[in-house]
Amino acid sequence: MLKIILLSGSLLLFCSAELLAQQKTYCNPINIDYGYTPIPNFAIQGKHRATADPVIVKFKGQYFLFSTNQWGYWWSDDMLHWNFVSRRFLLPQHQVYDELCAPAVFAMKDALYVIGSTHGPTFPIWKSKNPTVDDWEIAVDSLKVGAWDPGILYDEEKDKLFLYWGSSNEFPLLGTELNTKTLQSDGYVKPLLSLHPEDHGWERFGEYNDNTFLQPFMEGAWVTKYHDKYYLQYGAPATEFSGYADGVYVSEEPLGGFSYQAHNPFSYKPGGFTRGAGHGATYQDAFGNWWHVSTIALGQKNNFERRIGIWPAGFDADDVLYCNTAYGDYPTYLPHEKADHLNGQFSGWMLLNYNKPVQVSSTLGGFQPNFAVDEEMKTYWSAKTGNTGEWLQTDLGEISTLHAIQINYADQDAEFLGKSLGVYHQYKIWASNDGKKWKVLVDKSQTTTDVPHDYIELAAPAKARYLKLENLKMPSGKFALSGFRVFGKGHGEAPLDVDDFVVLRADPKKYGERRSVWLKWRQNDRADGYVIYFGKSPDKLYGSIMVYGQNDYFFTGMDRTDRYYFQIEAFNNNGISPRTKVVSVE
Repeated sequence: MLKIILLSGSLLLFCSAELLAQQKTYCNPINIDYGYTPIPNFAIQGKHRATADPVIVKFKGQYFLFSTNQWGYWWSDDMLHWNFVSRRFLLPQHQVYDELCAPAVFAMKDALYVIGSTHGPTFPIWKSKNPTVDDWEIAVDSLKVGAWDPGILYDEEKDKLFLYWGSSNEFPLLGTELNTKTLQSDGYVKPLLSLHPEDHGWERFGEYNDNTFLQPFMEGAWVTKYHDKYYLQYGAPATEFSGYADGVYVSEEPLGGFSYQAHNPFSYKPGGFTRGAGHGATYQDAFGNWWHVSTIALGQKNNFERRIGIWPAGFDADDVLYCNTAYGDYPTYLPHEKADHLNGQFSGWMLLNYNKPVQVSSTLGGFQPNFAVDEEMKTYWSAKTGNTGEWLQTDLGEISTLHAIQINYADQDAEFLGKSLGVYHQYKIWASNDGKKWKVLVDKSQTTTDVPHDYIELAAPAKARYLKLENLKMPSGKFALSGFRVFGKGHGEAPLDVDDFVVLRADPKKYGERRSVWLKWRQNDRADGYVIYFGKSPDKLYGSIMVYGQNDYFFTGMDRTDRYYFQIEAFNNNGISPRTKVVSVE
């Protein structure tokens, strides 16, 4: 039911839990019950949740999500509510911690098929006609050619099957045709493409694409067929970095003739709360809209601590594959008819509590309270215990209109390895206008769901200044938060236009380094942050970079020989400024 309370002369709306239904939005990282890393050597710095290398395939009207080492998979009707199916795909004699790593999944005729990465003929290809439950049979006992980071395309028009694979900083991506009946290759394997970091800045190794001593990795092959062309997608330079991205080569043939798409990387998110958008898969929703699911780099406890993000994607009028990650970790509309993915599916609800004052029940060591509101997923606040009654309170600075809340739990002193079933979070969120009189805004005291990145869209907007998250139940470890994020609209003014936007690139006649550029602008006193847009054509600024609290950015992800175009806009809790005029550099 809806309760209306009048406090201090302001209207305060509260929504009970039963009204938190029929969500129209989601928020990255997606809220699934990520398993804990099953590999003991990866948990030396603390046991933690982790997965990566996701694939989503639509089959019989439902979405099936597979990713690395989850001892199962998920399915959904709506891309919001994901149902976990517990399943081990390796045979008992081959069971290891590193089970279904970087899986390949494809639909062919009336069955869904899956295989994990394998260097040799030890992993069966499984198939199911009813994968919403654990109902699988072995299609073939092994893939004789062996393939790490495999991707398999069933070309329905040609009734042909193609395998693509590779994960290396030395060797290229490979491809071969598979027999649709035996699911085996005739042995003809063809090298398809390699990295060229000397030309493509975003393919260079390192957090800032500046490590010239280590070779970058090419991995995560995925192929999408569109308008009789084959889009071979790949991840680079390495999964540990914020700049982990997907690029694409295009050909009219499935196993050759691939050319680098000018607008690369097409899936890229180096800034903001969630960073990284590499090693993924492109798929269509029930309405024909395209999406790209990919790996988010976290890397706090371990280099391979990662999450999953889903981004609006598509093909423009020139058949250019793009992925729209601007405001990609803010509330985003779920699939619906006639969606405009080119201009994005951002709801327009702004982050209300970036670096705002925080109070807490207790603090463990150096895990300070403001780490929960600093828009850095690697940093987190931790209470001293995981007990009922630990809490965090955030002050929005003014009475604001609330639309959604995201709770991002961190792993502090967790006790699990691998997938743990039957664990859950419980909590309440309280709201107040004055910090003295409180009412329950969200009540999750009876839920039995594991929600490491819980996202609540309010059925009706609420108004409040203060929010308090009270812990009732943790699945494991301390009550810890990497992000308590409140979305909606403040009642002040949006930022003014950004002034003095300057883009500086090395003169090609004097200097050889052309893959980097320095962007600088005047600090906007109303801005929380900025979004920089870039591309190789003024009408195709498909790349975006979100930055907070700074007025410059050193961008190292450009291709060496091409002209680039840039725009910038400022944002705060009240809205977004107009973009600047487009600036170009040779």
